[in-house]
This record gives sequence, C-alpha cells and structure tokens, in this order.
Amino acid sequence: MSTNNREPVRSLFSWALYDWANSAFFAVIQTFVFATYFMQSVAENDTLGSTQWGNTIGAAGLVIALTAPFLGAVADQMGRRKPWIAWFTLLSISATAGLWFVMPSQEFVLLALSLVFLGTIGSEFAIIFYNAMLPDLASDEKMGRWSGWSWGLGYAGGLVCLIIALFVFVDVDQPPFGLEKAAAEHLRATFVLVAVWYAVFSLPMFSFTSDRPHTGVTLSQAVRSGWKQLKASVSEVRKYKTIVQFLIARMVFIDGLATVFAFGGIYAAGTFDLGERDVLLFGIGLNVTAGLGAIAFAWLDDILGSRKTMLYSLAGLIATTTAVLLVFEVFWFWVFGLLLGIFVGPAQAASRTYMARVAPKDLQNQMFGLLALSGKVTAFAGPLLVGWLTFFADSQRIGMSVIVVLFIIGFILLYRIPDAEKVILEK
Repeated sequence: MSTNNREPVRSLFSWALYDWANSAFFAVIQTFVFATYFMQSVAENDTLGSTQWGNTIGAAGLVIALTAPFLGAVADQMGRRKPWIAWFTLLSISATAGLWFVMPSQEFVLLALSLVFLGTIGSEFAIIFYNAMLPDLASDEKMGRWSGWSWGLGYAGGLVCLIIALFVFVDVDQPPFGLEKAAAEHLRATFVLVAVWYAVFSLPMFSFTSDRPHTGVTLSQAVRSGWKQLKASVSEVRKYKTIVQFLIARMVFIDGLATVFAFGGIYAAGTFDLGERDVLLFGIGLNVTAGLGAIAFAWLDDILGSRKTMLYSLAGLIATTTAVLLVFEVFWFWVFGLLLGIFVGPAQAASRTYMARVAPKDLQNQMFGLLALSGKVTAFAGPLLVGWLTFFADSQRIGMSVIVVLFIIGFILLYRIPDAEKVILEK
C-alpha cells in the first residue's frame, strides 16, 4: 500500500465511527446514568455504593493493566485485529444489555457490579486492538488528524447518546413504549439503548475497514509465541528506551486527566456550590470542548508532530487548571473550566498517534497493550493524593493542586523524549 494514501476515506471513517459507538458505554453507563442509578436505587447507601463502585472499576482496571500487554503480544502473532475487537465488543454489549435486569433493589448489587465489570473489560480491551489498527490505515502525513477526528467523534457519540437517553427516557413525564417509572424501566431502557447504539455503530468498522491478513498461527501457538515475545521485549527493554520513557510520561499526565474527570464535579459542587443540574451541564460542556479540541488540534499533530502537540496541550492544561484553582467567581470557573476541556482531547489523541508512529510494526498490538497499561497502572494515585491532601489541608483547592503537579511532571518527562520522526529514523 502507498504510504501517501493507505485507505479510502470510507474505510477510515468507518474505523473512526467505532469511537462514536464505544464511547456511549463510558458516558451513559460509567459516568452519568447507570452510575447514578446504582448509587441511588440499587446500593444500600451512597457511602457503601461509592466504595463498591470504585472497587469494581478499579478491579477492572487492574485486570486490564496486567493482561493487556500479553493479549496484545498474542494478537501480534495471529495478525488480524477485528476478531479480537468483535469478541470484546460482544462481551461489552451483552453485559450492557444485561443491565436491564438490574432492578431498583439491593438484591441486584452483585449482578449490577458483575455486569459493569465485564462491560468495562470488554470496552477497554476492544479499544486496544482498535487503536493498533491506526498505523495500518492512515498515512504518516494524516495519522494525527484521523486520530484526533476519531477521538472527537468519541466525545460526540457519547454526548449524543447521553442526550437521547436524558430527553427521551429519563427527563420526561411519560416515558415511551409504556415504560413504568415505578420499576425504573425508563432508566433501565437507557442501558438497552447503549447496547443497541454500540452494536449498530460498530458495524461499519467491521464491514468496511480492512484488517491485516491471518498469519495462520493457531491460538495455542500464538499464546506460547506471544509469551516468548513479551518476555523478549522486557529483556530487551533498552532497545525500546524511548517508548518506555514516553509511557512513563503518559502514565503521569493521564493520571492527572483521569483525576480532573473524577473530581471535576465534586470540586464544582463543593467549592462553587453548583447544584446537580449545573454539575451535569458542566460535565457535558467539558466533554464538548474536549471533543472540539481533539478535532481542532488534529491538524497540529500532523504539522508539528505528536510530541509537540502533547506538550502544547499540557501547557494549556497547566495554565487553565491553575486558573480554575485560583478564581473565586462562578463565571470564571465556567470560563476556565470549559477552556481546560479544549486541551484534554488533544493530549489523549496525540499520545495514541505517537505510539502508532514509534511502535515496531510486528509489536503494535503489544505496544498498544502497554499503552493501556500506562493509563491504568497508577489510575488510583491521583484521586488518592487529592483525597488525602484535601483532608489534611481542609481545602479542595489545595487538594486539587495535585493535578497541576502531575501535569508539570508529565510535561518535563515528555520534553526529554525525542519527536516520533526522530525515533522512526533511528529504527
């Protein structure tokens, strides 16, 4: 294939549309509707529910972190990515649809948490192999914009699905299809909506996006070879020094981003006394600006390179997060809070592009598994530090300053690594 025009637009757009499909799970299930439903209607109380929810999401993250590099190494031996994406997508869709059976009763706590655990693992694993397809599909000259556009589509898809869920099923006097509010059927229907959404918008990628050919290696052979490959990569870690440095830098600033989303609403409510409706609107606004930022900065990724795009994004995050912590008027909180979102998407999208550009061709799935590891292995650290610092300082502003520190450390570490183009030349 030509390096200037690897895939037709239909193939690339179909690939990008999977982000639109997958993100509905995280927006509706993990963040807003089901998470709230579980806390208010299924768990015994808010405190216990928060603990159970946190433990479940944390356990899923741990499983992903520990197994993603190995699964990636196995997939590298077999060639094709779509079968892996298909099975994990099916797992997530099935688990999500199963949430319909979670009634508003404490008797369904175990079922609810088990399905969320499986749905999270399915969605996260599918994204690993989906990301690994990027360098085979987009040319070097357009890889950044397609990464950014798909990330922006992801934010948009999650929001559109959330808006449909809210205004068609949740925030209505008479739910459609004769759904009964007494049994929370109007809320539970949104979980089925996500499953259908996920399935329908995944189909174009499976239908129109090309995949690597099957190598002919069986699964049992791939497991043995994949394990050997992973051990060889670890033993030859110096050979991938730049990738390791990048993953450490990303681990730090992704932890900062995760903490922003975990504590953004809490900070808005506690420091600026925003109500539930305003916090929800702020969350939606933050996702909108993050999506717009990912799309807009996609061009910058191709022009200046992934590393510089991440550095500019981190500089923007440092400035806007600091401003959010220093202002005292609600108006300025909204201004700087929404501006912060503009730099969230580009930092994430450009990190995917950087890995796509520097990963050895025969180790791409494994390297994207390590990318997933870098986003999960210390995911607990930021929230833990913010929580304890807030407690000891008795100040949310001081506690949230941990996020700025994480961004600064990530910036310094990233500044020390070479541009992707230089790494390519060294291969």
